[in-house]
Amino acid sequence: QAQLVESGGGLVQAGGSLRLSCTASGSIFSGDRMGWYRQAPGKQRELVAIITTGGVTTYADSVKGRFTISRDNAKNTAYLQMNRLKPEDTAVYYCNHDIVRVGGILDNIWGQGTQVTVSS
Repeated sequence: QAQLVESGGGLVQAGGSLRLSCTASGSIFSGDRMGWYRQAPGKQRELVAIITTGGVTTYADSVKGRFTISRDNAKNTAYLQMNRLKPEDTAVYYCNHDIVRVGGILDNIWGQGTQVTVSS
């Protein structure tokens, strides 16, 4: 069973920083793109940032210049460094991963989510 485990969420004041981690484990033959999404109450889930195995990154306009996505392929882990946080960044943050399962099946998996709350 392939799974993603996220950590690093919490409560922080506006202007502060948090670092999220997402580690993949289980029956994964290989991994491809990893990404972070977020969902605020009453809103749709939205893309925050994605990164390919080669390190090519894409960011939502709302987080450019403040958030940095990175990954350690040897550890099957992606990170999201969030600086200069704003109250509007408050949401549940989800990790997402394109994988090839053992047996060659392509799949896309989600983590359980981690709460980020930014107080004003």
